[in-house]
Amino acid sequence: MIQAGNDIVTKQDTQQADSCVMSIRNLYKAFGSNQVLNDFSLDLYKGENVVVLGKSGSGKSVLIKCIIGLLQPDKGSIEMFGKNIPGMKAEELDKIRAKVGFLFQSNALYDSMTVRQNLEFPLRRHWIEVSQPDVDTMVMEALEDVGLAHTVDMMPVELSGGMRKRIALARTLILKPEIILYDEPTTGLDPVTAKEIIQLIMEIQRKYNTTSLIISHDMNCVRMASNRVVVLVDGCCYANGTYDELTKNTDPKVKQFFE
Repeated sequence: MIQAGNDIVTKQDTQQADSCVMSIRNLYKAFGSNQVLNDFSLDLYKGENVVVLGKSGSGKSVLIKCIIGLLQPDKGSIEMFGKNIPGMKAEELDKIRAKVGFLFQSNALYDSMTVRQNLEFPLRRHWIEVSQPDVDTMVMEALEDVGLAHTVDMMPVELSGGMRKRIALARTLILKPEIILYDEPTTGLDPVTAKEIIQLIMEIQRKYNTTSLIISHDMNCVRMASNRVVVLVDGCCYANGTYDELTKNTDPKVKQFFE
């Protein structure tokens, strides 16, 4: 046990702090008079899945856009890999993004490209020098991870909604990201396919020890995929705990999500 001023810091606390891969501190973001994020703070640790749960319009998508640099917060810091994202120059931001996978809610596949070309795109986009045989190996490995190696030369239009989601996830995996951001990964999918995507998220976590931030209002996803749940209310991290812990929370603002 380590004494730090008036605080007692355990060895476990110290180890957890050492494994922090993303630290969000005092984040504010407003659009006119609408204060969307209001002193939001959160730490993410290596190998955990954290689900951010909140109502529509509560700021979940704004949060994830601030994290990847698509939006600039009004105030606060977002540190990844020892660097502060807000205010970062474009070239630096691109290097960080190469380590961070982002699964879009809409999948964002290029309809004019084959599955192979869609997966090759991030390698070209980040100017990574890889030989064509290595590119081919990386594409097939990513497709095998999502169980769709046979679709490599198909077009997105030939795939079902669930298959497109898996291909989008394979494209996210091809750079072997340390952090993956999932934006509503089960939205628009039938219950069976949604469950398959959730199980895939969990398999990826186990295989690659990734750290994931999952934006979702799908309670099955929250229950199955989360190591920890953050309830986003009034623009801040209103409650933070495991799914089981939060189901026992009697605060009406938390309880409404678990009834």
